[in-house]
Amino acid sequence: MPSKNKGGGISRWPEGERPRERLIREGPDSLSDAQLLAILLRVGRPDSSAVQVAMELLDRVEGVQGLSNCGLDELCRVSGIGPAKAVQLKAAIELGKRVLAAPLSTGTRIGSSLEVFRHYYPRLRDLRHEVFKIVLLDAKHAILRDLTVSEGSLTLSIVHPREVFNVAVRESAAAVIFLHNHPSGDPQPSQEDRALTARLVAAGEVLGIPVLDHLIVGDGRYVSFADQGWLEGKDGPAGSPVGRGEKQSRRSLKPAKPARSRLLAE
Repeated sequence: MPSKNKGGGISRWPEGERPRERLIREGPDSLSDAQLLAILLRVGRPDSSAVQVAMELLDRVEGVQGLSNCGLDELCRVSGIGPAKAVQLKAAIELGKRVLAAPLSTGTRIGSSLEVFRHYYPRLRDLRHEVFKIVLLDAKHAILRDLTVSEGSLTLSIVHPREVFNVAVRESAAAVIFLHNHPSGDPQPSQEDRALTARLVAAGEVLGIPVLDHLIVGDGRYVSFADQGWLEGKDGPAGSPVGRGEKQSRRSLKPAKPARSRLLAE
């Protein structure tokens, strides 16, 4: 790749070094992160190529992963990136997230916590705030729909059982699954998470709408209350994780392996 200090537009580069032409000839895997971004940016500044601007952006946000956490204003702070280019970058990032998300459309039957995690992880992993979602299921555990219950710090007052189950009753859901993310990356449940889950499970039992699971999504891993047996154990969701379940909940992209999954058993 041409030197970082080399000015001028990419059109002045030898054809074999231009990102767009290289992608056509060699495929996208042959390009660096900066070169791929340069294709989206198209042009740079009068004194810098699109690749140089892309390199400055990646340096500012500490890599491609940091792009997901950037707002439009932050992207525009890099010289050479205006509102139009910032919008293009955010649109490309969102498309990438949707491609990564495994299809879980209406009518899809949920058979395990891993299926839920694989679908929602790309959407939740880069968020800087907590998002609490509910997945509504029919009698065969097929998806009716999902929706966001609340955003922000997860507290007992924000996520209230009355509001949560109101939509479940309205949609005639036969069962529900809850999930939320931990921006810290650690999916281990807090005492507040456990207390909230206990209240939701109790409310579901009264209404006849069982809570099949509550997933907490972290950085490349998750904890499933159902897989750990915390939804129906003697200590309930507020109990402490012990033994084998504690170790397995830390495995990347793998759920704990209970003797019998509640999702499959019911």
